[in-house]
Amino acid sequence: MRKFKLITIRNDRQFRAFTGLPESLFNRLLPVFVRSLNLAQQVRDRNSHTPRRRCPGGGRKGALPTPEIKLFFLLFHLKNYPTFDVLGSLFDLSPSKAEEQIQKLLPILKQAEKQLEVLPDRHFKPASKEDQVIENNQKIIVDATERPLCRPQHARKQKNYYSGKSHRHTLKNTIVSNINQGVQGIQVVGPTTPGRQHDYASFKKEFNPEQPGLSSVVVWVDAGYQGIKNDYPKFKEIHIPHKKPRKSKSNPNPTLTPKQKKENRAISRIRVGVENLIGDMKVFQILAIKFRNHIKSFADQVILVIAGLCNLKNGYVVQ
Repeated sequence: MRKFKLITIRNDRQFRAFTGLPESLFNRLLPVFVRSLNLAQQVRDRNSHTPRRRCPGGGRKGALPTPEIKLFFLLFHLKNYPTFDVLGSLFDLSPSKAEEQIQKLLPILKQAEKQLEVLPDRHFKPASKEDQVIENNQKIIVDATERPLCRPQHARKQKNYYSGKSHRHTLKNTIVSNINQGVQGIQVVGPTTPGRQHDYASFKKEFNPEQPGLSSVVVWVDAGYQGIKNDYPKFKEIHIPHKKPRKSKSNPNPTLTPKQKKENRAISRIRVGVENLIGDMKVFQILAIKFRNHIKSFADQVILVIAGLCNLKNGYVVQ
């Protein structure tokens, strides 16, 4: 049994419910988090304009006195996404201090994930000739994920963030999953964009069709990426589902052929892997319910850190 302020955890099931991680992975992450925390403190001391007057560790203890409680505090917020009033009351903090601690600790967790080699990249990089890739092919699955956003007050922002696909205001990210390793994981999390932007439009902004190395890349996408075969001829293979033909006078009952249906099922069996990974990410409620924070770049950092936590759970190393 472990106790974090007012929260008492009796078993591993409750631990996962509060943090999104089993206790074993929490214990593995903790020492790396402590090193990142100490490094951040050293940087702050070095950049301080006033000399230290008190020895390290002196003075009044804060409401989050140990690195263990700090890490639990941050994971609890990401997993359950309570308001800062609720979060502060559980950890004996004011709402403003609770928000301040979240802003302070999130980059430290990001740095810890980077040291563990589970933090995804921000842009796709084809494997170089020196990299050993299975059968000389780099196999990736590309998809986009949306998360709800509180309705913006400004009319222009309302228009930019409204997703006709989801019928609500959203944020969108491109997710790239690498399936070359024995364990599937998230290789790339694209920049956060307004929900109005189409999945394929985001893809074209993030993937340069002229970059070297695409000739060894095999990619799976969903039916929303129509036109990818024409726009990206350098990909070695592109697997995209067949779309059902439009109804017309000459074709009043459009259907796919048995061969096309079989090919679509084969593509779906592979593509389901990235859908499962996106589902793993949305176990963290900060990505599942309406995003309330307004600080610039915070939404982008949150999904990147949570993708790293999912890679940690799945045992995936970003190469």
